[in-house]
Amino acid sequence: MTTSQLAWDDFRLVKTIAEARGLTGAAAALGVNHSTAFRRLGQLETALGVKLFDRHRTGYVLTTAGEEMCAIAERMDEDINGFARKIAGQSIAPAGELRVTTSDSLLVHLLMPIFADFRLRYPEIRLDLVLANQALNLSKRDADVAVRATDAPPETLVGRRLATINWAFYGRREDFPDPQAPDIASLYARDWVSLGDNLSGLKVAKFVRDHVAPERVAAKISTVLGLAEAIETGMGIGAIPCLIGDARPALRRISDPRPDFSAGLWLLTHPDLRRSARVRVFLDFVAAEIGARRALIEG
Repeated sequence: MTTSQLAWDDFRLVKTIAEARGLTGAAAALGVNHSTAFRRLGQLETALGVKLFDRHRTGYVLTTAGEEMCAIAERMDEDINGFARKIAGQSIAPAGELRVTTSDSLLVHLLMPIFADFRLRYPEIRLDLVLANQALNLSKRDADVAVRATDAPPETLVGRRLATINWAFYGRREDFPDPQAPDIASLYARDWVSLGDNLSGLKVAKFVRDHVAPERVAAKISTVLGLAEAIETGMGIGAIPCLIGDARPALRRISDPRPDFSAGLWLLTHPDLRRSARVRVFLDFVAAEIGARRALIEG
């Protein structure tokens, strides 16, 4: 191979090794064995006449030449992803696969019936639902559309704020037979359930840390999905979205909605995709259906 024969695969090899900090992880990511990755890197360095990596005990570290090649690979990767988004955005007919990311709790308690109705309306569109409590990278086509609870949607995306997801405190109905909401200070002596450390940044999790003694937190749960079940079993009281708590007859709301816990419900996509027929009809359909459920969502 000569330098004039450099191909995208050569740049991708360097970028992947740099990201993995070694050949083993890079080989796995590229779907080749370790010896193949080792041989290809050796051939590439020989052809270029420079070392692309320094080999250390802690892993492979880019040389100056390697950094330059990796930077070019990053730009090439972004150009390829941008081209793919633009091609997807030119789709005319509402058909094909649509990848949608959302959280497990939103899917179970709000979105699944909406998605089912959407499929009845547009049977040529196939939904690929990606459940993740962290935002995916829509710029790299990890998903086409995101339905997210957030107060700070990425500036690189476009979309609509559809509603405000309000939260309140809930307890088991049999433990709170009086419909009158108790004084909040009296609740701190009870057992609580709260969100896990992976969601410690949420305002509701911070409230529990600041007001409830650690020994009174009976359980921490890594997803909003499990909180209502824990409260319903009597494990403790806790804060959950009103759209979940108000739909469960076994639970009683024991506070007014808490504006300090609320978050916006956003429908987001990448600017290059908003003209796609399947994206456009999905955004319009979901926005209308969520609008019809706004009172439930906002408590």
